[in-house]
This record gives sequence, structure tokens and C-alpha cells, in this order.
Amino acid sequence: MSSTVHDQLLPVSWRARPGDFVSLMTLYESNYLRLRQLIPCLDALQGTCTSSVAGQSPLLLRVQELSPYTSTFILTYVFDSGNGSIMDPDLQVRVYHDAGMAEVLACSRWHKHEVLAAIKSELYVNMGDRWLRNIMLNKWIDYCLTLGYQDAWCN
Repeated sequence: MSSTVHDQLLPVSWRARPGDFVSLMTLYESNYLRLRQLIPCLDALQGTCTSSVAGQSPLLLRVQELSPYTSTFILTYVFDSGNGSIMDPDLQVRVYHDAGMAEVLACSRWHKHEVLAAIKSELYVNMGDRWLRNIMLNKWIDYCLTLGYQDAWCN
């Protein structure tokens, strides 16, 4: 039996509304659980690691900081272009291991890939920046899980 907890099983406070503090903390919890599914060996990663899936752009994780309770890293796709590689969305993520939360600290202000730019502009109308960054991570991890990126990190 798997010990993985699925975020859809997490209780949601009746006070939670998109953009408020309770909802943001619930989103951080969901991000953590999804990251643990996407990168099962998250605690063991160091330096720069890549997960590749046939027919998809590589997913790159670059560790910036490790401490007993937190890890900070960059998570991004590496797109090939005529002028070299493009890193997008270039999310800087901090994982709070003791609290079981993950937060996007920063991301590319102007997405270089048109699909990511369209998602950002559509969502920004209704949400603040912190909420937007973390919703993007949450949905992006779901997408990466459906493509199978979780199977290529820890081999």
C-alpha cells in the first residue's frame, strides 16, 4: 500500500476562498504533496537534475540551497529554439520539509513560451501574484505527472 497522500483528500476549511490566507496555505500543502509525487527522491537531489520524457521538453531542477528544514530550487522546462535553449517558466520553489509546504518564490515575469504566457495572462485578471504563481505550479505539476516525468528523476 502506498504511503502517498493525495491532496484531493485534504480537508479544506469552510473559510477558504481563492486568494485568502487559508486558501494560500492549503495551496502550499497541495504543492508539496504534488512535488513529492513528481520528484519522489526530492530530499536526495543535489546540483542539477533532469527528467526527460519522449517527445517532450526536458524538465530541469537546479538546487540553489539545502538546509535541514528547507530546500530552494529552480524548476523549469528547457525548450529548444533556433537561438539555443529557452528556460521557461523558470520557477524558484522553496520546500518547507518540516511544515509539508512548497511555495513558488519567483517566476519569469514574461513567459517566453506562448502557451505559458497565455495561461498567465488569463489567470492574472482574477488573482494576485503569489496566488497565481502557486496555482501555476500546482497545475503544471499535474500536467507533468500525466506525462510521466516522475519516473525519470531517481534512476
